[in-house]
This record gives sequence, structure tokens and C-alpha cells, in this order.
Amino acid sequence: MVCPLAKMYTLGSNFMPAPNHAGGLRYHGMSSTLSQLYADGYMEARSVEQTKVFEAAELFARVEGILPAPESSHAIRVAIDEALKCKETGEEKTIVFGLTGTGYFDLVAYEKFNNGEMGDYIPSDEEIAKSLANLPKVD
Repeated sequence: MVCPLAKMYTLGSNFMPAPNHAGGLRYHGMSSTLSQLYADGYMEARSVEQTKVFEAAELFARVEGILPAPESSHAIRVAIDEALKCKETGEEKTIVFGLTGTGYFDLVAYEKFNNGEMGDYIPSDEEIAKSLANLPKVD
């Protein structure tokens, strides 16, 4: 709470996500640039369970030979889901996602996933509302 106030989509700096790996770097907000692109309708947000994220990451590693970072694997999961949807409907679409890192520093998380020690946690509406109630009012 010492940074300049920036307009962004956020859960608030006091929001504490569950101690799961899909929390990524545990930053509470989306960059101002992405927030503006989202607000203007150029991007959409999707939520994915962490076990589905790691499932997609392992599939990607087996096919492409690159172990992706969990943060990038969220995009891989959504890209796979979108491709499967296109396969079902017959729609042809170009799907682009960003691969921004390797998962070698996350091998413990991959081990937990493979050992069945990783679960999914979705914050409740109450938890989110409580955090959002503490945000400053910005127009």
C-alpha cells in the first residue's frame, strides 16, 4: 500500500489468495494496460482450476518439449479448451497465447500435481465481496 494508485481490475492489495500454486505471483491486480484492453472489450477473462492448468502444462510439455511455467499454463489451458470447442463446432479460428517462461523453478508444484497432492480452491463470493468492499472508489 505504498505504490501510486493505478486504475486496474483488482481484488485489493489486502486480498490473500489460497496457498495454492495457481495463485502465481500472488499479485492482486491486472496490469493497467490489460485492464484497459479488457474494459474496451478487446480481451476476455477466464478462470481455470489449477489442476486443469497443470494437466494442460504436462500435455504441452509432452507435445512441444517445453515445460511451461504455471502462469503461462493458464493461457495454454484456455487455448486447448478453445481449440476443443472449435473442433466440436467446426469453426476455424486462429488461437494465439503467450508462453512467457519455463517451469523448471516449479518442479515441486509439478511433483505435487503428479502425486495427487494438488487440489482446486475457488474463492467464495463472500471472500471476494469482502475484499472488494475495501477498495477506494475510483471513476
